Parts: sequence; structure tokens; C-alpha cells
Amino acid sequence: MADLTHFDQDGQAHMVDVSDKPVTARTAIAEGHIKMTAETLALITQGRAQKGDVLGIARIAGIQGAKKTADLIPLCHPLPITKVALDLVPDAALPGVRITATVKTGGQTGVEMEALTAVSTAALTVYDMVKAVQKNMEISGIRLTFKDGGKSGRFENP
Repeated sequence: MADLTHFDQDGQAHMVDVSDKPVTARTAIAEGHIKMTAETLALITQGRAQKGDVLGIARIAGIQGAKKTADLIPLCHPLPITKVALDLVPDAALPGVRITATVKTGGQTGVEMEALTAVSTAALTVYDMVKAVQKNMEISGIRLTFKDGGKSGRFENP
């Protein structure tokens, strides 16, 4: 298990020691989407959802999700996040909402999990906000699309 850094030589899970790693600028971008009916999407885009501004609240939830990642994922380090930005774009062709999260820090470990958590939290919030009118929405496509910084450098996922 030498290649899996969250396990020690005995195969036991542990938090990776990053104390000897240099502080570098780190960025991660993740994406995902939530599919729904055209009627549900219209409720969102026309501002007719009973619970309020679905995309605005989901954006704030995604930011909060990124900030709380270390509380949710047991072996993640708490990080001094310097930027979280979420784009929630209605897409009639889906139909649904496409979500992109960008997270930055200057630190000793990356922010991939924070970007993925931001997208997941935003998508779950969209679901929560309109589940009264549609329960069979589908959250999918959550993936890391970009990361930069640290020893492993740049990664781009087409």
C-alpha cells in the first residue's frame, strides 16, 4: 500500500504528515450537474421555487461545504482556504443545473476534496430546495477537472 498515502506501512488508515512539504499555491476545479424536468428547471430560473433563490442558496451552501470538508472527510486536513467560487448554470439541454467549483489555498496540501465537496453540497442543496415538486432528480458527473500546485504539479481532466 505504499502508493496509497492515507495508509501506513501496516495498512492502517492515518492522516498524512504534510509538515515537511513546502507551502505552495494550490488550485482545484470540480464539476457536476443535477438533472431535472424542464418544469422544475423553469421554477428555478423564473424564481418561483417556494423556498426562495435556489441557485443563490446553493452557491452559499457550496462555499460552506468547501470550508467544512475537513469536518466531513475524516483524513482531510483543515486548510486556510483563500478562495471558493461556484458557478451554477441552468442548462435547458440537460435539463438541469451545471455546477463548477474553484477552490484555492496557499498550503502544504491540495484542495481537490474541497472543490468536490463544494459541488456535491451545492447539488444537494438544489435538490433540497425543489424536492417538493420533483423527487427523482439525478445528481451526477461529479469529478475533478483541474488541479495545480504541490509535488504532483498540474492535472487536467478533459
